[in-house]
Amino acid sequence: MTDQVLISIDNGVGRIQLNRPKAIHALTTEMCDAIIDALLAWRTDESVLAVMLDHSEGRGFCAGGDIAMIANSARGDCSEAEQFFFTEYRMNHLLFVYEKPIVAFIDGIVMGGGVGISDPARYRVATERTTYAMPETGIGLFPDVGGGWFLPRMPGRTGAWLATTGARIRGTDCAAIGIATHYMASDKLEAVKARIIADPDGLGEILDEMADVPPPSAWETHRDQIDRLFASDRFEDILAALEADGSDWAREQLSTLATKSPQTIKVALRQMVEGAVFTDFADNMRNEYRIGHHVIRRPDFIEGVRAVIFDKDNAPQWKPARPEDVTDELVDSLFAPLPPEKEWTPLPELRG
Repeated sequence: MTDQVLISIDNGVGRIQLNRPKAIHALTTEMCDAIIDALLAWRTDESVLAVMLDHSEGRGFCAGGDIAMIANSARGDCSEAEQFFFTEYRMNHLLFVYEKPIVAFIDGIVMGGGVGISDPARYRVATERTTYAMPETGIGLFPDVGGGWFLPRMPGRTGAWLATTGARIRGTDCAAIGIATHYMASDKLEAVKARIIADPDGLGEILDEMADVPPPSAWETHRDQIDRLFASDRFEDILAALEADGSDWAREQLSTLATKSPQTIKVALRQMVEGAVFTDFADNMRNEYRIGHHVIRRPDFIEGVRAVIFDKDNAPQWKPARPEDVTDELVDSLFAPLPPEKEWTPLPELRG
């Protein structure tokens, strides 16, 4: 057991509390293993009625995975990175198919891996402190941890906008989009958690009763522009639409997209198309594991992490540097199946 995640049972509520505050609770392989072990044990424990997922002290729910470890592994044989993704995606899938109700309190920074552990929960509670993003195009990775499933199922073209730009949205936006099932002031959370622990069977009713009406959402203001300007599944078409529009908002999106990995944006757009037609979440995760296996071996990932995480110069030199140089053949190669012994599989307990 690791102290990076605190696991307990309190009056029928299985509690999973992320506990790496200095790293904004970024996930490690050990944390994913611990969460899997707890969830599997609670599946067959009749005394556990619900699961509560939150974080200990600090300003973030979960800022993602341990990107520095993944990048260091990618410089070598990639084995440690592959083990992390394999385990993390098994955890994502287990959360998605879990039979007992899960409530995730996404109070604070929710990015990448944090999205992956909260989006599958039946109940997702956002607050005024919530900042939600899938920022992977900025580090040359791709929107994984179930992004291929969740993003295309958001209203209109919202998922394509979030996936390509890495836009950071607030708790009010999460409520409006449907990312969050409930919105409430952060100073209510301890009282809400105490009530749930006192009455686990009343989880849904307690959240409904304690929820606040969210303030207006900035996303609502731009929803028509998002649907119109990000309508295409081709990156070049999106850029052309934004350039033709010429509004301040469109110029902001162009400026943002110019800093992102063209390869990653094209991967993300293809991922949205494929993910939208999957009917089994496991198929989506198998697809994402294939992409991850290939993408970490490409130059953009190591360069993106160098620029954003290590050197912090925020000046990545992408290869290819231009959207038109990211060929269909290159994108195809990043979705290629793996040898059977290397393919991702769900946990043995969930097969059949």
